[in-house]
Amino acid sequence: MASKLEQQEPPQANGAVPGECPASPEPAELLGPEGSGVEVLVLESRANAKGVREEDALLENGSQSTESDDTGTERGAEPASPLKETSFSIGLQVLFPFLLAGFGTVAAGMVLDVVQHWDVFKYVTEVFILVPALLGLKGNLEMTLASRLSTAANIGQMDTPRELWKMITGNMALIQVQATVVGFLASIAAVVFGWIPDGHFSLEHAVLLCASSVATAFIASLLLGMIMIGVIIGSRRMGINPDNVATPIAASLGDLITLALLSGISWGLYKELESKAYVNPLVCAFFISLLPLWIVVAKRSSATREVLYSGWEPVIIAMAISRWGWPCPQTPPGLFPALTPPSASPCSVGGLILDRTVSDPNFAGMAVFTPVINGVGGNLVAVQASRISTYLHMSGEPGDSPGTAPRRCPSPCSTFFSPDVNSRSARVLFLLVVPGHLVFLYTISSMQGGHTTLTLIFIVFYMTAALLQVLILLYIADWMVHWMWGRHLDPDNFSIPYLTALGDLIGTGLLALSFHVLWLIGDRDSDVGD
Repeated sequence: MASKLEQQEPPQANGAVPGECPASPEPAELLGPEGSGVEVLVLESRANAKGVREEDALLENGSQSTESDDTGTERGAEPASPLKETSFSIGLQVLFPFLLAGFGTVAAGMVLDVVQHWDVFKYVTEVFILVPALLGLKGNLEMTLASRLSTAANIGQMDTPRELWKMITGNMALIQVQATVVGFLASIAAVVFGWIPDGHFSLEHAVLLCASSVATAFIASLLLGMIMIGVIIGSRRMGINPDNVATPIAASLGDLITLALLSGISWGLYKELESKAYVNPLVCAFFISLLPLWIVVAKRSSATREVLYSGWEPVIIAMAISRWGWPCPQTPPGLFPALTPPSASPCSVGGLILDRTVSDPNFAGMAVFTPVINGVGGNLVAVQASRISTYLHMSGEPGDSPGTAPRRCPSPCSTFFSPDVNSRSARVLFLLVVPGHLVFLYTISSMQGGHTTLTLIFIVFYMTAALLQVLILLYIADWMVHWMWGRHLDPDNFSIPYLTALGDLIGTGLLALSFHVLWLIGDRDSDVGD
């Protein structure tokens, strides 16, 4: 009997009915010597109830609102989409960056068409080898940075000024470390692949390539890093999902800015080569000497410390698979047939396929469209990979939620036809392929000044290859991101380099197959690239 009375004392002391929230205690009760433990229990119970109600409200609203700065509430175990998006809103947000990325590829081809006649490109031919290597490596760094920052913004790691500053400094230092190392590796690749065909090695040219590559990578990463931070912060304030816009913008501006800087810096250093030969070694040594500083800054941030050690493997392997699939020595094929070399040795798997086709007169026009089809496929799959990664990060850390990361291959129906937000975005991205490529084909045809004739049968085969490429990439992205998550790997840092490299390999192979079929059926009226 006494125990029953003791169990009933807490609700009687507060006048609360069981099952209802207790009333607010009076100040006298809080200061009273008796029942203080009961009042603390009551206040804690009310706080917990309030936290649960706030968490339920956030999940109900799709976790989009930034009106509350409460970061103490734990996330639920069930993953939630960071934004409640319709198919129309996803398509509208992706469309402009997607077109911008395509036109960025066209603009990069125009820049290369102009600078190829400069003296540095004529007399230091290894610069042509440096272009695809540096663009491929830098492109992967920029898109992984954009994906990483987009995820951080969507899961609330950039909401407060302190968190924002910590994320900016850590990622900017990390990208400078990666850019400096990548620039150095690209220059070594250029020197080696330039030396192998003719057996001639020039120390002055090697130092020039190293200085140009490292300086270009450093400055381009600094500019693009600041642009990405501005894009992500601005998109969040405007209610736009950064995952939809950041990676395509990084791809479009990355190639253009890097190519323009490389041309200008290499031209300036080449002019100083005869009169001031010490300038090139000093430039190279200066940027390399800054590496310890960036490493120390990057190690201080927990968000970038792991990437500093483990983020190199996908970037290097992706370079071997080839992002653009350009052949290495001599001139890389841009958007103009004049840039296509009659013969070139491949430095990658994609380059091997392209090398076997561009030297064949029946496949001459393939060099015009290869960067476009590969760029479009890579941009679309990067958007999807970034979105899936953000979705998984809302459930916890990589590997923490095995229920959200199946290790088995998903079925195509679950990837494209399920009701979840990632399947919806896959359908939207797939539907953007045809209108996007039609715009780019028209642009290329117009810039050729009537030199290229696009027949209906060529467009059909080209679109079939483009659609099949994106279909395969979106399915692989769905499997790869979840597989990496289940293996405790952050997909933001690992998935995009592999996916874009596979996009180049698949796109180049399917385009070569399309040209071969066109040649077999005798569609010689297209005269693409002749």
